[in-house]
Amino acid sequence: MLVGAAAGGATVAIGAFAPAALTGARWVATNVFDPFGQVFLRLLFFVVMPLVFASLAAGVVQLGRLSRLGPLAGRTFLLFFCNMAIAVALGMVMMNVIQPGNRLDEATQMRLVEEFGGAAQQQIDRNAQSPPLTPSLIVDMFMPRNLLGSFVGNDRNTLGDVLPLIVFAILVGAAGATLAPEQRARVQNGLALVTDIMTTIVHFALRLAPFAVPAMIYSVVVKIGFDILVALGVFVAGCAACMLIHLFGTMSIWLSLWTKHRPRDFFRQIKTVLLTAFSTSSSAATLPAALDAAQNQLGVRPSVAGFVLPLGTTMNMSGTALYEGCVVLFVAQVFGFDLGFGQQVTLLLLAVFSAVAVAGIPGGSLPLIAGLLITFGVPPEGIGIVLGVDRLLDMTRTMVNVGSDVVTTLVVDARTPPTNAET
Repeated sequence: MLVGAAAGGATVAIGAFAPAALTGARWVATNVFDPFGQVFLRLLFFVVMPLVFASLAAGVVQLGRLSRLGPLAGRTFLLFFCNMAIAVALGMVMMNVIQPGNRLDEATQMRLVEEFGGAAQQQIDRNAQSPPLTPSLIVDMFMPRNLLGSFVGNDRNTLGDVLPLIVFAILVGAAGATLAPEQRARVQNGLALVTDIMTTIVHFALRLAPFAVPAMIYSVVVKIGFDILVALGVFVAGCAACMLIHLFGTMSIWLSLWTKHRPRDFFRQIKTVLLTAFSTSSSAATLPAALDAAQNQLGVRPSVAGFVLPLGTTMNMSGTALYEGCVVLFVAQVFGFDLGFGQQVTLLLLAVFSAVAVAGIPGGSLPLIAGLLITFGVPPEGIGIVLGVDRLLDMTRTMVNVGSDVVTTLVVDARTPPTNAET
């Protein structure tokens, strides 16, 4: 990101004295760097639909029948949902208060709209003519008559709607959870295989990231100017602040209300876990350290730790959910979109559900964010604006994810009576 920003800034500075040089740089950006960046983005877009479906359906299937799991499962999933919903709400409040994307002037926003081939302007015009939200329209949004049509999009410039896909994935997962154990295992293994294949494609894309990100940042700076970097800096600072507030604020309140652990002592005991999560950007890679800390340092019962922490690694992604909501609002603000209160409530719920489908690996949220942008009619190519800072925020949100998992495990352990064998 720094290389791309520095090179773009130098080009803009030279262009102030030699306009022909800036014109030539913009031609190179449009015809060389932008297509290369699009290869990176399209690899992510390729996996949006299958990854959302397989990951979310597999997450539901692996739960089995909630009635058999009893209070432990119900308490765990309720805490997962509350944790992620609070995190997303914090991020959305921040985005509405400081509005980093609205720091661009109208002329800059129009240049961005033109840069993305008019698709953004078409969507703005479509939103202006959209009918009021009614119960029938809500049903159509979640359960359209043509399910496959909603997936594939209406023309070559759209990627389809992710909202019906999420509903369908939940239904498939719920149906799969009612099957006999052997059949359920086969369904789960098949979905896991699809998820692994799509995740491997994401890894292919991430190998291009060190080259594609500076190319895209350079292109944006050369065409738009320094305003976008200022807005991006405010976005990063606001996002990171909200994540830390949730981890050290919200989670401290949970510890004080529902456990006997003092927040200061707790965070001191799990500092190695948090550092591992921050350095690896992978919830899955941090799971062994989290299990060890929960059982050996915090005194959590093995049965509770063994149930909640692995499930939390897959489903309890509060930092990721917060980040997804913030990115959608930021990109919408940058392009001049105005998401109303009802749309933001929908975004909160979708950010929670899509975070559940995120793979616990570095960069795992990128395809899901693209899907959310598609759902709200925001050009998904806009994700390229935040890709340069994604790694830094990925490290922070993984730390929040893992820390929230451990806190949730402590709360569940404190609120679940021991069995006769444990007693």
